[in-house]
Amino acid sequence: MVEIEIYSSLWCPFCYRAKHLLKNKGAAFAEYDVDGEPARRSEMVSRSGGRRTVPQIFIGGTHVGGSDELAALERAGRLDVMLEAGTP
Repeated sequence: MVEIEIYSSLWCPFCYRAKHLLKNKGAAFAEYDVDGEPARRSEMVSRSGGRRTVPQIFIGGTHVGGSDELAALERAGRLDVMLEAGTP
């Protein structure tokens, strides 16, 4: 599988939802806590084009967006393809 990165916060229900979906897919991911590591928040904002909300998800280096966008990829049948190939 491709590299997956999630910028998240411990008490964020949207983060939980996104991680739950990926775990159910058997996808491993690197998680960056933006509350515990302030430098990670700046990194997230820079990589995501200015977005400040969590989660911000990257699959194969491509910015996917947040939990809603991840769920939309799943509904459209495109998430599995991205997880295998790393492309949208």
